[in-house]
Amino acid sequence: MSCIPKEKEAIKLTNETITAAISALEQKQGEQYSDRITRGVKHAASLWRETDGTASDFQKFCEEQFIASDINRSKAFDKLSRNFEILLGYQNKISLDLLKPLHEPGDSIIELDQIFGGYNSGAHLSDDLYDNKIAFIIALNFPFYSLDEKEQLGKSWSRQQWAYARLGDMFTARVPATLTQKASEVGNLSDIYISDYNIYAGNLRDSSDKALFSSDLVLLSHWNLRDEIKANYANNTDGLEKQALIYKVMTRIVDQSIPKSVINSNKYLYNPYFNEVIDGDSESAKPENNERYQQIINNFQALKAMDAYSPLNTFIKRSFEGGMELKLDDAKKIFTEFLTSPVLKDIAGIVQKRLGRDLQPWDIWYDGFKARSLLNEDLLTQKTQTLYPNAAAFEKALPSMLKTLGFEPDKAAYICDKISVDPARGSGHAWGAVRKGEKAHLRTRIPETGMNYKGYNIAVHEFGHNVEQTISLYEMDYYLLNGVPNTAFTEALAFVFQKRDLQLLGMANENPMIDHLNALDLCWSAYEIMGVSLVDIQTWEWLYAHPDATAEQLKEAVIANTKEIWNKYYAPVFGVKNATVLGVYSHMISNPLYLSNYAIGNLIEFQLEDYLKNKPFANEVERIYMQGRLTPNEWMEQAVGSKLSSRPLLDAAKKAVTALNH
Repeated sequence: MSCIPKEKEAIKLTNETITAAISALEQKQGEQYSDRITRGVKHAASLWRETDGTASDFQKFCEEQFIASDINRSKAFDKLSRNFEILLGYQNKISLDLLKPLHEPGDSIIELDQIFGGYNSGAHLSDDLYDNKIAFIIALNFPFYSLDEKEQLGKSWSRQQWAYARLGDMFTARVPATLTQKASEVGNLSDIYISDYNIYAGNLRDSSDKALFSSDLVLLSHWNLRDEIKANYANNTDGLEKQALIYKVMTRIVDQSIPKSVINSNKYLYNPYFNEVIDGDSESAKPENNERYQQIINNFQALKAMDAYSPLNTFIKRSFEGGMELKLDDAKKIFTEFLTSPVLKDIAGIVQKRLGRDLQPWDIWYDGFKARSLLNEDLLTQKTQTLYPNAAAFEKALPSMLKTLGFEPDKAAYICDKISVDPARGSGHAWGAVRKGEKAHLRTRIPETGMNYKGYNIAVHEFGHNVEQTISLYEMDYYLLNGVPNTAFTEALAFVFQKRDLQLLGMANENPMIDHLNALDLCWSAYEIMGVSLVDIQTWEWLYAHPDATAEQLKEAVIANTKEIWNKYYAPVFGVKNATVLGVYSHMISNPLYLSNYAIGNLIEFQLEDYLKNKPFANEVERIYMQGRLTPNEWMEQAVGSKLSSRPLLDAAKKAVTALNH
């Protein structure tokens, strides 16, 4: 029996059939449409299967459905845009509502919640649109352009032509609904796994069996663990001991020696230095048993199953060339050029001098360059807890935040009326609307004592996402252009908001060195996340080279990768070898190959911030957000006047080092 997927068994149209269809259309419509006819027929033919009809059926379809007139083509585009906004918008709302029990606190999660949360109401949409031939009408009349073609041709395209091209992006592959649904189910289970990966810090004990954290402190991996390390740079009492303890927990998570009994549970005290469950038995001491890496394998298998149905025939290609519209080799080149810059060792020298000690691996998260770094986080938390005791209070404050950033009152109210703030089970996220009339959702974790500073800082980041999501949907000239080029851009835009969190608390920094400090902060942050991104990439490259690997084998490979990347790019700067901390990020499990968006986002953020200096923030932000889904370089050119590059940030960091050393 053939193991080739059903759709691949179907006969493909011959070159003779395609040539005949092109010739017939040119004869009927005129050679002035030759380029569009050729591109459209070839693209539609690449998607046609035996179940769609015979070769003569295909030729007849092309002759009947090709839209020659520019006026009629524009009308068809408008109707397609309207209908896709309805379909995609309501599917987004269905997903949002079905996932609510998983994403928001409330009743305990039961299996039915997980099943419905993993259900994808749009899984069959693509199949349906091929069956009723709408997909082929689009492929024929609004054909797909490759990334290289968009980069070359897009410079002279009108906004409408860009919107036509984005419509053409909708049908480039025929993935069976069963595979789409499976990937959704697996991804949802990974989300649940990560959302419940809490460490009860109050139950941790250091190497002297001493408690360092308050009994009620619960830290979600990896976000809150990382942020707790950051917070303790301002703690001159026991900050170093707390950082070392959290770091040890991180290493146990990466190598999976952490006992399963201390994950999302406060039943036992735990000493990560000795990997000892205090007052526990042999059962409670059992390790997690590679569940972390099994989740990665589950996602790999579900996503790899789609490879045969896409011209971008690996998930890696679909993530970079398809999703980010950035070639993998170009991303790697940016990362490696940045990671080998001599300025990083200069910045490390400043960090070491400020800390008054040798650098430790967790100092990749050094947070001392931020405006808030010298402020006591407990005092910041007291302020945020008073201002924002619950989600409703934070939502009520959103218009005032925008007015503080320079938005006119009417515009602030207009934007914030389209944003809802909800409590979150996990660390929180921003979920944008996909249809006018729906709201974007900001989900944030708020303890009973009120919003702590860490939660506030993250919530401001998510608010930045929501503002972008709202403007780039409601104020976009063409629906098919709504959004930004890729998630690196929405992350960069969210970072622009997050950086203003103290300003929104009425605590703007007047330090004359602030620009230099910001450059160093962003450069150090990019240094960290680019290494993490390379670990993520190498993990997937290894999986494709070893598709039948077990969770144990994958764990060994990831640990080896983290050490290799650390020793190449970090050990020369830190003076410490074989650290594995680059492998702790939860995105590797619940959002594979997403991390590179943060790394690219750091570069975009700097170019945006550099451009926004001495300009009206609100006006420029609105203009920039309305660029829509162009390719990354075209967006950058139109938004800030230059292409995406690491050079501006590195150059600014060099100037900052000189300024701080004098």
